[in-house]
Amino acid sequence: MSQKVLNATDHHGFLSVERPRLVDGRSRPVRFLLRILLVTALVNLAPAVAQAPKQAVASPALQKEFDGFIEKFRAALKANDSAAVASMTRLPFMNDKAIRDAAQFRAKTYPTSFTAKNRACIQRGKAVYDRDQENNDNYFAFCGDLIFVFTKTPAGFLFTDVGAND
Repeated sequence: MSQKVLNATDHHGFLSVERPRLVDGRSRPVRFLLRILLVTALVNLAPAVAQAPKQAVASPALQKEFDGFIEKFRAALKANDSAAVASMTRLPFMNDKAIRDAAQFRAKTYPTSFTAKNRACIQRGKAVYDRDQENNDNYFAFCGDLIFVFTKTPAGFLFTDVGAND
């Protein structure tokens, strides 16, 4: 009786089956896995692309309203008219009870925030529009270490804040 020595491919048959090859030389399972990897990568990238910050754009009507306000504000700065600036400021300024009226604003805030250098900067600089977390329309004037904030309120635009330009 003769015994035939079987190799593993003959005995089980699963390793001897040649998978069909595609034109690019890859088998269908490999191509399928590549597609899954590509789809997974795209799905993981989608939230990052979707969360990219979008630059807010003011409507033409809002821009026109702000342009009218900032023209008056700049004229008051050019004249160094602290009373006019105070009249275009939301009081109490920055919710500070120590600056609750125009006289206190003119005495405490105007001299330190509206130096000749800052007044000139606001007069010549371009204000940048954005919306804040509370969905308020704001314009920002960047002057050196300070940011001057102008916010749309029910009464129109007002000077609302001055902060550090970080």
